[in-house]
Amino acid sequence: MTPKYHRILLKLSGESLMGAQGYGIDPVRLNDYAREIKGLADSGTGIGIVIGGGNIFRGLSGAAKGFDRVKGDQMGMLATVINSLALSSALESTGAKARVLTSIGMFPIGEPYSPARACETIADGTIAIIAGGTGNPYFTTDTAAALRAVEIKAEVMLKGTRVDGIYTADPEKDPTATKFESISYDEIYNRGLKIMDLTATTLCRDNGMKIIVFDMDTPGNLLKVLGGDNIGTLVY
Repeated sequence: MTPKYHRILLKLSGESLMGAQGYGIDPVRLNDYAREIKGLADSGTGIGIVIGGGNIFRGLSGAAKGFDRVKGDQMGMLATVINSLALSSALESTGAKARVLTSIGMFPIGEPYSPARACETIADGTIAIIAGGTGNPYFTTDTAAALRAVEIKAEVMLKGTRVDGIYTADPEKDPTATKFESISYDEIYNRGLKIMDLTATTLCRDNGMKIIVFDMDTPGNLLKVLGGDNIGTLVY
């Protein structure tokens, strides 16, 4: 396969790592993802990854239950580090090279993140897993992914979800919802579609960062996206 993109930022949701368990990290799902990503790395594509932490703790829902919002978001940042370490271990077991970089100081668990360090890691053929969100409360991991995609000069941000693209409505709730093959940022705003939070969407739009939303749980989809197949929805 000749990859369509030479450097990408892959955003994975923490919830997707739960698999069928409903909580935590499902080893089967984790290893499936690692094999998919290893195949992508073998194609020569430079890879940065940002993972959410919602399978372990989500700051906003914690605040709704009485946690201080700042401390809740900090707990969420730590959850992303746990997920990143798990993915790094799974990738290394496949023979891929991976390095965890953290936006908050956590040496020796992870190396301190900087755009230059991440770019050097990727140029060396190592997968850069960037943990800890933005390092600040009140920002989602979608915003962190958008920011990191811009910083590492990715050509596209791939948002792996459990849905195969963007629809006119939630396809899990509305059977009449129809899928977009492509959609502009302006139309997303006008329709009020919630593919990411507003900060992340605006950051991508203002920096010309394309997004492809696709179903990460279907084996082979990640390589199909990189090969230019019409998988998911392109946001431009």
